[in-house]
Amino acid sequence: MDLLSNLSLGFETAFTLQNLLYCFIGVTLGTLIGVLPGLGPVATIAMLLPATYALPPIAALIMLAGIYYGAQYGGSTTAILINIPGESSSVVTAIDGYQMARNGRAGVALFTAGMGSFFAGCVATLVLAGFAAPLSELAFKFGPAEYFSLMVLGLIGAVVLASGSLIKAIGMIILGLLMGLVGTDVNSGTARYSFDIPQLTDGLGFVTVAMGMFGFAEIIVNLEQKEHRETFLKKITKLWPTMADFKRMVPPILRGTVLGSFLGILPGGGASLAAFGAYSLEKKMSKNSHEFGKGAIEGVAAPESANNAAAQTSFIPLLTLGIPPNAVMALMVGAMTIHNIQPGPQVMTSNPALFWGLIASMWLGNVMLIILNLPMIGVWVKLLTIPYRYLYPAILVFCCIGVYSVNNTSFDIYLTAIFGVLGYIFVKLECEPAPLLLGFVLGPMMEENFRRALLLSRGDYSVFLTRPLSCGLLIAAALLVLIVALPAFKKTREEAFKEE
Repeated sequence: MDLLSNLSLGFETAFTLQNLLYCFIGVTLGTLIGVLPGLGPVATIAMLLPATYALPPIAALIMLAGIYYGAQYGGSTTAILINIPGESSSVVTAIDGYQMARNGRAGVALFTAGMGSFFAGCVATLVLAGFAAPLSELAFKFGPAEYFSLMVLGLIGAVVLASGSLIKAIGMIILGLLMGLVGTDVNSGTARYSFDIPQLTDGLGFVTVAMGMFGFAEIIVNLEQKEHRETFLKKITKLWPTMADFKRMVPPILRGTVLGSFLGILPGGGASLAAFGAYSLEKKMSKNSHEFGKGAIEGVAAPESANNAAAQTSFIPLLTLGIPPNAVMALMVGAMTIHNIQPGPQVMTSNPALFWGLIASMWLGNVMLIILNLPMIGVWVKLLTIPYRYLYPAILVFCCIGVYSVNNTSFDIYLTAIFGVLGYIFVKLECEPAPLLLGFVLGPMMEENFRRALLLSRGDYSVFLTRPLSCGLLIAAALLVLIVALPAFKKTREEAFKEE
């Protein structure tokens, strides 16, 4: 009954005219940035963070959440029609989706992607609602030692699950942790790593780092891409699949939903990992595995279900434990901090309307996305004809205005440009920037909890091992390190990165 009453409160909050409007704006922007190649939810949310200052907290979070899971829908459109994934999690969808389009089945592929995403999104939201309360109660048993150990586990998980070189992922997280130390030490009041620059005594701005590493860097990278696109707009005639198609798509949608819901919770996981995992699983289990890569409908249904499920269950550790499992959730931490909301279990007790209103808005957002995506496919595809060289100046100006509006200082714009160049260099070196952002967000939190635990234990470092929950989390982290060291894991990781 508590769950029903909580959901009733959530729908009552989400159904206000203001929150419905911002939910619609969020999913529309999400679909748009998913459709347009080169823009992703991380860059877009980073750009829009300053704009949320003037919004009520609930409306701001509903809009930003809508951008994230809306991008999973929109990314499939470009992946299927022009073989250019609009979002990283749609890379796998392009393999079979584009081949279906070439075979004259673009409509069926788009319908499959839309329905798979809708079903997975609804189920994942139900999982989020069901697990939120028990996990929040567990989180209240966490002390500083447990939170520190949990963050250690989260960072190691991010290293394990990040794509590309293991050494590079570790390096990016360490760099992020070091960047988080810039500013004034809370305990001593002395400036650290500020190099006598007054603007750095308050630390590096979250918006500055995120917008530079993702927004500016994405613009620079995409200016290098060629714009020759072969679209299949004229061949979109039949959206409704045959009965044989339904029989083939239902099991992959179910399996993708379950796998995505689980992988979305893991630190370092998220939509991209879920999509790749679901595709690999389906390729092994499907009776039509020989068709994969040639236009198998299972190759569209599984990853699209998985990436949307993961996008929504990734809110579970954020809302219940206050720990962001991926880069987008790290940005959500920034958004909550902007509105003086401390992520974690206290959100449910201190502000239940916000907590359950956000969850209820996800159901409404999924319904809006079906309406936006299937009947309006032609509108979204026409946007693909806009050359990127016309879009990037407007995006760049919007970024600069957003950065300046945070502290009203041009220093932040210069700093963002520096991080943009740094982000571009990281892309060229094949260093994934997401672990850096996680390290940057979790670094100050880890330091604070580490110091607090030692103060409470009077300097006894064994507190991290004598407390059962903290010890268990550290053991899990150690097991992950051992798994990473296995040669078989390294080989699988390298192969997955090559495929990506």
